Amino acid sequence: MEETRDSVLMEENGMEIDLKGAKKHFSKIGWMFVLGTIAIYAAQLIPLTIVQFLRPEWIADANMSILVSMLPMYLIGMPILILLVKGIPSEKPENHPIKAGQFIVAAIMCFALVHLSNIVGTITTTIIGALKGGEVQNQILNATVGMDLWMIFIFMVICAPIMEELIFRRLIVDRTMRYGQGVAVLVSGLMFGLFHGNLNQFVYAFVLGVFLAYLYAKTGNLKITIGLHMLINFFGGVVSTWLIRLIDLDEYYSLAMDADTDALMNFLGENLVGCVAYMVYFLFIISVMIVGAVLIIVSLAKKKFVLNRGSFVIPKGKKFSTVILNGGMIVYSVIWIITIVLQLFM
Repeated sequence: MEETRDSVLMEENGMEIDLKGAKKHFSKIGWMFVLGTIAIYAAQLIPLTIVQFLRPEWIADANMSILVSMLPMYLIGMPILILLVKGIPSEKPENHPIKAGQFIVAAIMCFALVHLSNIVGTITTTIIGALKGGEVQNQILNATVGMDLWMIFIFMVICAPIMEELIFRRLIVDRTMRYGQGVAVLVSGLMFGLFHGNLNQFVYAFVLGVFLAYLYAKTGNLKITIGLHMLINFFGGVVSTWLIRLIDLDEYYSLAMDADTDALMNFLGENLVGCVAYMVYFLFIISVMIVGAVLIIVSLAKKKFVLNRGSFVIPKGKKFSTVILNGGMIVYSVIWIITIVLQLFM
């Protein structure tokens, strides 16, 4: 009996030591991301400040402005963040290849999750805008106005998915897998969502981040999540922007609100190709949302989404305090929450 009690005490004491170690581990991840965030901001602001002083006309050009801010971020800021986080011990998920059919199913689910959560985010920001008496600015939409499609393709479809998957999936999941896939997936999604720095994107970025982290944890293959991320950004960035530019939506909404039937019919006739293309895309998105939602519900009902325990299990009631309530994670979260709140009143 005494041996059993002693072993229980040793296990409990060991758990306390491990919890402290786990807390320090998550805090270190948070601090490295804080330093990485500073590096990213510096990599963007320093060139922008120099260009503003020497070539202010470049800032007025959407393409040049993006080049000046985004290139240093991807070439300097994010690589510094990667180097900072790489020093933290990691545990890579086992590699499990998936078939083409499984990838297609994952893509449909991905589209559904992004668009459904985007609706929630849009409704939320609309309500906030009504309460504050002004529209909440959509930074990603503002950033793409005036940009050439090839620029949007390079930065949103190539650079962003590769770097973001490397940072928010591989770096984070590899370093949190030991505490269970559930912890790794939620931490990846939360840090990814916050990193976007605005409420418009936070909701769907969090949901997308969780889903992609789950896929990476299960497959160990970053190419899968990069491919899905590229698809999402291609349709959401390139295709949607191209369709919007085919027709003047502001004019269409104005004519529709005025109930000017003749003017509206003339507008539709003049913009027939754009209107048809936009309608096809709209029906495509609706169809994917419905099919994806059904697939997700069926998968949940059949308990296909299984999250494995890690080599160290954080006890119930201790996960939030261990994973989030530590110095590094608190500072990282606070920085981005303040950023998001400030953006709401811009």
